[in-house]
Amino acid sequence: MFSLDQRLKNDCVLLTDLALSQLLLMNDQQYPWLILVPRVADIQEVFELSNQQQGELWKEVAMVSKLLNEEFKPEKINIGALGNIVRQLHVHVVARNKQDVAWPGPVWGAAPAKPYSEDELVEIRSRVLRNISSV
Repeated sequence: MFSLDQRLKNDCVLLTDLALSQLLLMNDQQYPWLILVPRVADIQEVFELSNQQQGELWKEVAMVSKLLNEEFKPEKINIGALGNIVRQLHVHVVARNKQDVAWPGPVWGAAPAKPYSEDELVEIRSRVLRNISSV
């Protein structure tokens, strides 16, 4: 049975369920940062998914990347699946700009997270959910 890793629960806000994955928002206002977590139990690596699931995951990565690109007009979209700390398979999709605190380096560990306010969470959740179906 699928269960979201506690560290992801602590660091993120659940936005919605897509065909394969839970779509999470990293609770860090320094970057538009979404995370896809396939709802498949005990998976750590992409190759552990079926071929169909792999295709669906990359379709979702492309959809979320396009959404971030259209909504936030970043310099670059970063996509990564590290898993060194949180072993559960999850894919980070981060909209990056030259003005962000970590540019041009990776976002992980660059600066302490700055959580969204409740109003900011409502606003970004609305932006993402309003546009997820149109990309």
